[in-house]
Amino acid sequence: MKKLILIFILFLSNFVYAKTIEGLVVGVADGDTITVLDQQKHSYKIRLQGIDAPEKNQAFGEKSKQSLHDLVHSKQVRIEYDKEDKYGRIVGKVTLEDIDICLQQLELGMAWHYKKYQNEQSVSDRALYSETELKSKSLKLGLWTEDMPMPPWEFRKK
Repeated sequence: MKKLILIFILFLSNFVYAKTIEGLVVGVADGDTITVLDQQKHSYKIRLQGIDAPEKNQAFGEKSKQSLHDLVHSKQVRIEYDKEDKYGRIVGKVTLEDIDICLQQLELGMAWHYKKYQNEQSVSDRALYSETELKSKSLKLGLWTEDMPMPPWEFRKK
């Protein structure tokens, strides 16, 4: 019985998103934050779920922002979400034609997997994001070209 309950919980964890937004990306604030305009012309600030990109005034901050800009600016995206952060931004998984943009930033070495909030991700996304970060790190892509890149959560403390 316990195995059945565990399997059911794992199954449900892949369906954590309660709401969706579809719209045009009209702004890129940094490597993990965009502004989306829906068809009703309502603007949403979106924080990409599962990643944390370098701050603008941090090493690779501008490159991370440019990377996200190149991936999504002026394109139609879909955001699946179920929460807002303390700044009122929607925290969600951003996809473009079934491509996970959050994961793309990790693949390019433009962000860290944000393990502090990994429990808000599906089990499969959590594993995939973690593996992707390790792969980018081993290939020395993006911010991983530096000897000891400082994670943004540590940079913000200073």
